[in-house]
Amino acid sequence: MRDILEKLARGTISVDEAERELKFDIVEKVSGIARLDVARELRRGVPEIVFGEGKSVEDLIAISARILEKNGRAILTRVDNIQLASLETRFEGEGIRKFPHSKSVVIKRADFESRQTGGRVGILTAGTVDLAVAEDAEMIANEMGCSTYLEADAGVAGIHRLIEPLRDLIKNDVDSLIVVAGREGALPTVVAGLVDIPLIAVPASSGYGYGGGGRAALMAMLQACSLGLAVVNIDSGIAAGVVAAQIANRVAKARKGN
Repeated sequence: MRDILEKLARGTISVDEAERELKFDIVEKVSGIARLDVARELRRGVPEIVFGEGKSVEDLIAISARILEKNGRAILTRVDNIQLASLETRFEGEGIRKFPHSKSVVIKRADFESRQTGGRVGILTAGTVDLAVAEDAEMIANEMGCSTYLEADAGVAGIHRLIEPLRDLIKNDVDSLIVVAGREGALPTVVAGLVDIPLIAVPASSGYGYGGGGRAALMAMLQACSLGLAVVNIDSGIAAGVVAAQIANRVAKARKGN
């Protein structure tokens, strides 16, 4: 990074050239255990996200501390209770955001400034049990600058329940829509047949028996006859949230005429 800044100061490269180089230059190494893409948000609009599952407490804390130092915010997913307790002890005094159902954690320094893009993401779940996946999507869309609107428990077992939450999401003029469903995974197909909003379907593992664990939901969503529907992997709320936020942020940018 210093070399790039020195070239800029000498006038041997332009501001645009420096920006391009910086987007690909910043990788932070952590004690031989990780290479952190701390410039990912600058380059792609998507922040670095740390997958907690399977990492030792010591490694997770070391990685989180380095990201906090460089970016002012650390986003962690699939964090278990032991990891969470240790993170809360280590980063006491920092802003730690936990979620009622999901296993994600966001840690922010006091001086971190959140951005607001104007993007609007709607999230709809088939059941209450799907809220953990929905909260992951909501979390990352928020951290990418979007306003989010979450409506829960509107599955097709009582299809009349869908009317009010879907009407509210349309009233909020959401730019993209995430629909989470387990079991037979029918809700995204129904919703995609009713709205003109880009829709990301998330099969949830809230099913059991033959085709359980989200497999039947995934196959149903992949076979959906309604168009305008894309599908991510089972329980991939983060992936859905990123795609939905990227769509919403592009729409928001166009709204502003930038």
